[in-house]
Amino acid sequence: MRYTVILEEGEDGYIVAHVPALKGCHTQGKTREEALKNAKEAIEAYIASLRKHNDPIPEDVNAVVIDA
Repeated sequence: MRYTVILEEGEDGYIVAHVPALKGCHTQGKTREEALKNAKEAIEAYIASLRKHNDPIPEDVNAVVIDA
């Protein structure tokens, strides 16, 4: 499955990652690469939990990038 991951710099200097399609799916890392690695693990764990409880697996949001 493919999900959009939003990366933002946190106040503490860490990179915060969140997955809009998976409510509450957030993680962080010291670097962009670490945050993305942690996000992949968080997504996998989130989906595993949904499957365990027979809950529906959300599809990715329809993200659009706009140049302004």
